[in-house]
Amino acid sequence: MEIVRPNAVAGLFYPADAVKLNKQVAADMAACHADPLLSPKALIVPHAGYMYSGAVAASAYQHLKPLKNIIKRVVLIGPSHRVPFDGLAISTADWFETPLGLIAVDRQAESQIIAIDGVIALEQAHAREHSLEVQLPFLQFLLDDFKIVPIVAGHASPKVIAKVLDKLWGGPETLIVISSDLSHYLDYDSAREADAETSQAIINLDNRLIDGYHACGSVGINGLILYARQHNLHGHILDLRNSGDTAGKRDSVVGYGAYLFQ
Repeated sequence: MEIVRPNAVAGLFYPADAVKLNKQVAADMAACHADPLLSPKALIVPHAGYMYSGAVAASAYQHLKPLKNIIKRVVLIGPSHRVPFDGLAISTADWFETPLGLIAVDRQAESQIIAIDGVIALEQAHAREHSLEVQLPFLQFLLDDFKIVPIVAGHASPKVIAKVLDKLWGGPETLIVISSDLSHYLDYDSAREADAETSQAIINLDNRLIDGYHACGSVGINGLILYARQHNLHGHILDLRNSGDTAGKRDSVVGYGAYLFQ
């Protein structure tokens, strides 16, 4: 019997109603414009509630429109917020569910990376995790027919991420999505300063600075930076804001950035 990982944060991070969800994603997409000179191989996008970070994420996802019928596999890497563990956790599910429908998990791709030291199957890490789930409606809205390789990152080194990326990098049919917010609960001005520093480090491919203080998805970011440095990829800042700019107060904010690598 096939296993479905049901949506866990519909109605909390994004609308639970399919019509409302489509309208929300469409509105976020309409609020930004893609640079026609940028064609993504990898993205770094935030994972907060759509009212806070949806438009920032959309500034990256906009660039997938010309690739609607090309991208067939999306490798998703996001941090574990609920379950502490060592390594990277793949899912045992066959499908991930959102209000927009089911997305197939690429079990063949998972079989390619499970032999890597540090990669484990741990469904508990996926069960309530939002960092990957909030990306799925954007992908469903934009892409035609694709599978996902969902990976939740626990305590792991950039080298393990880079090994996984090397195994799954593929060609134009594969997109890499790293899910991460930036600074947490600083005042507005301090957050802007910290997030600007983090953004510069990302596009400079410098992972010496980026830790959990600077980005909750630092494991995935640092792994992508290491891989990008090894393979001469170039990063671009697409958007940089925080919850004080979007839908929150300014005394304690969360930072959001969108980045594209090609």
